[in-house]
Amino acid sequence: MQEKTNVMRILDSKKIWYKANYYNKDIAVAGLEVADILEENPEQVFKTLVTRATSGAYYVFVVPVNKELDLKKAAKAVNEKSIDMIKQKELLPLTGYIHGGCSPIGMKKYFKTTIDILAKTFETIYVSAGKIGAQIEINLEDLSKVIIVEFNDIVK
Repeated sequence: MQEKTNVMRILDSKKIWYKANYYNKDIAVAGLEVADILEENPEQVFKTLVTRATSGAYYVFVVPVNKELDLKKAAKAVNEKSIDMIKQKELLPLTGYIHGGCSPIGMKKYFKTTIDILAKTFETIYVSAGKIGAQIEINLEDLSKVIIVEFNDIVK
């Protein structure tokens, strides 16, 4: 039995359905590898990216692992002039998560979260469970009970 992550404990406390998926973190490091190991469609497996706008505000974007965040589209989606990815060393102090294990659920602080519109083509999506080696499958409606999400076209 694998140990539960904080993400799973948050979902359990709210009685929200999810399916935990574990993989050998020594084998997979990139999102596409995770999708391959889970034998899931890479368009259904999502990565969580944290950005900072020129205004100083932080934003979270959730995109399929086989796509790239379009910074111009993302900035437009959150009404900012421009945004950039934060530096990897800033991730842990800001969100409580390490690179490769960042989940849109359970960050230290809430940041406006935008999920790519492709997610709506699936009944469920996969996101990090908050640590490398663990993913959760969750229904979008249930996800929106835990975090406030918007949907937009944000990939290249």
